[in-house]
Amino acid sequence: MHSANAQGAIAVTGTSRGIGAAIALELARRGFVVGCLSRGGRSFLDEPAPDDDLRPRLLEETCDVTDEAAIRRALHAVAERGGGLCGLVNNAGVHLIGPAAEFSTADFQQVLSTNLTGVFVACREAYPLLRAQGGGLIVNIGSFFGRLGVRHTAAYCASKAGLSGLTRSLAVEWGPEGIAVLNLAPGYVETEISRKWLHKDWARERILARIPAGRPPTGEAVARLVAAFYAERLPYLTGETIYMDGGLSVSH
Repeated sequence: MHSANAQGAIAVTGTSRGIGAAIALELARRGFVVGCLSRGGRSFLDEPAPDDDLRPRLLEETCDVTDEAAIRRALHAVAERGGGLCGLVNNAGVHLIGPAAEFSTADFQQVLSTNLTGVFVACREAYPLLRAQGGGLIVNIGSFFGRLGVRHTAAYCASKAGLSGLTRSLAVEWGPEGIAVLNLAPGYVETEISRKWLHKDWARERILARIPAGRPPTGEAVARLVAAFYAERLPYLTGETIYMDGGLSVSH
């Protein structure tokens, strides 16, 4: 893997808010140059403004992950501005819910296009840039829903299960090039968007009470683990799905 003094930038998708914004900021705090990719080109909308000393390490680019040309352009722009590309974090995603018997094909395809196809395209377009740097690390942000059966979330569960298979296949195929691929699968993450409903009475009873760790992870906690992957040199950690749900999905 690459440490903070490695050559090149790390591109992160979906940095406008939540987990993506937290990941970008944590990587920058650890000295990495970060390509911040979002549909509007504006990052950290729900976060405190980055410190002035971090600003030079945060390279904002407009990118819709369902647009192949946009992904290609954004990754090449980050590589050009950041002295190459040494990493990619696929965080952008969408979560549409509804009964499977009534869920439209268009909505199903939208979820897969964003959460799975978009990740594949980003990995494919990053590959030659990572290879040019002598290798690198791709971290896909999955979900513990990828190994669960959850009512009204068939498309989302399918997309996140697919990420595990994609991660394994790319890890095997690109390992000889010095490129590692990981899938980090958080549980219910407490962000600005989810905080209100996570603390409703029904959520505490049905969800929070079942987490052995006693609470859901925060976006900052997820960000610290992602940053640790990049900060440490762990060449044999690849192809794995790493669950970060406080033990919820394995709790009987």
